[in-house]
Amino acid sequence: MTYLFNDPADFATDAVRGLALSHPDHVAVVHGGVVRATQTPQGQPALVIGGGSGHYPAFAGWVGPGMAHGAPCGNVFASPSASQVYSVARNAENGGGVVLGFGNYAGDVLHFGAAAEKLRAEGIDVRIIRVSDDIVSNTPENHRDRRGIAGDLPVFKIAGAAIEAGADLDTAERIAWKANDATRSFGVAFDGCTLPGASEPLFHVEDGQMGVGLGIHGEPGVRDEAIGTADEIASLLVQGVLAEQPERTDGGYQGRAAVIVNGLGTVKYEELFVVYAKVAELLETAGITPVRPEVGEFITSLDMAGLSLSLVFLDDELEQHWLAPVDTPAFHRGAMPALDRPRRETFWEAGADETPQATEESRRVAEQVSDVLALFERVCAREEAELGRIDAIAGDGDHGQGMAYGSKGAAAAARTALQDGAGARTLLVRAGEAWAESAGGTSGALWGGALTAAGGVFADDAGCTARTIVDALDAGIAAVLRLGGAKVGDKTMVDALVPFRARLSEAFTGDNASEAIIEAATTAREAADATADITATLGRARVLGDKSLGTPDPGAISFSILMTELGLHLG
Repeated sequence: MTYLFNDPADFATDAVRGLALSHPDHVAVVHGGVVRATQTPQGQPALVIGGGSGHYPAFAGWVGPGMAHGAPCGNVFASPSASQVYSVARNAENGGGVVLGFGNYAGDVLHFGAAAEKLRAEGIDVRIIRVSDDIVSNTPENHRDRRGIAGDLPVFKIAGAAIEAGADLDTAERIAWKANDATRSFGVAFDGCTLPGASEPLFHVEDGQMGVGLGIHGEPGVRDEAIGTADEIASLLVQGVLAEQPERTDGGYQGRAAVIVNGLGTVKYEELFVVYAKVAELLETAGITPVRPEVGEFITSLDMAGLSLSLVFLDDELEQHWLAPVDTPAFHRGAMPALDRPRRETFWEAGADETPQATEESRRVAEQVSDVLALFERVCAREEAELGRIDAIAGDGDHGQGMAYGSKGAAAAARTALQDGAGARTLLVRAGEAWAESAGGTSGALWGGALTAAGGVFADDAGCTARTIVDALDAGIAAVLRLGGAKVGDKTMVDALVPFRARLSEAFTGDNASEAIIEAATTAREAADATADITATLGRARVLGDKSLGTPDPGAISFSILMTELGLHLG
């Protein structure tokens, strides 16, 4: 249970503010997260790491000399938005380029990627590192397509140390990937975590059972087994990780490994020490020497009951950086060199964009669009619990919350745009940005991109017709397909979008958008319901395989619901 919060929607923001106030010598708050309180040295690559909140000490707790320069912080278990990533990166970068590091999850890939494109367009060199250490989430030959769990710690620690030692951007990228490719993790869960404001955990594990192969976003294990003793669990974890131990070579891996036993939030230190005692024994039997082992809470999942084991199979280069000093709010080691580290005096801030002039006709359309977004806000609030319930079965349980937060942010941005005299195009573009930022996660990015693309069909100096509405929907769907990369059969919202788009094109005769949208929405709902018979192959639910069978995709369901409501509203 998460006990201490104000408004659940503000939990992540409140936590970041409190972190900065309690560690003023380490971090400062900027839009979207935190950066070092001291200046990034001129020409030094900036390591910007991040993800959803709820994982402290990851990621904001790792900002400081020897590790990260900044950390964008999304909502609980949701990726930071592209604008948050961009803001933190702009504040951290000082002429040496940027390394963006994050766990390999669809929302993070999408948002960090979008931010990278914007930074590159402005002439900033950006490299992307997707941590992928979780052995249960893909095959050994597809190691870089696995998800990231506790391996984030050593990968970012090693990369940050390399940068502190003078690595340029190319070298920092190489070493970060090398650390990722040498890292393997495996974990178990005993019960799920509870989101702020929720009364029940995202999942339960039956008494006497444990979920094997946990995630860090509230995902249950890939299979359930009888819970064992601490020694038996340690043996399970060690055997799983050592199954992928590399060959020992001259000048390469020679049987030395960084070792991390990580608690997810409820399993406490004494319990972890009991497990580590057996881990150390088993590693010695296997001829492996632990190098500066770490036992504690490093990447949590709120109050999730579980733990994981990570090994980094070290060579001399990786070991050097693993052992190097570091000084952050949550991770300290050794003494940093006595260097002059001037405090920041200025911060980059996004300027308030001037509202383009709009005709009276376009402003009237903008009012109608704002009414639609207000409708979406009400519908998403109504459906939040059910969408979350569906998502929790084979995902991370945050889809309902993300849709509620996103639609609320978009509706608020639309109202503000109206007050500024915006036309339809500007209003939708700003609403799209707000949806993505308010929701985070994959669905936030996709809905934000859809609204932005739809806005491109409208104009600030003209009205609209039924054709404009249909074309805007088509443009929004095209953006989702382009950004998300999913296809029909992957068990995503695309399974509802594509048949909706096809039926809309057939049903629209040029004069009645409402009737065509209602027909298309019926088709979309049928397609969404049919996703219950599909095994997920994309997104977080793909890791759980057949556990998603029997449950429709929540993104497909939410899309069909909103399109039904839109058609009825326009009638």
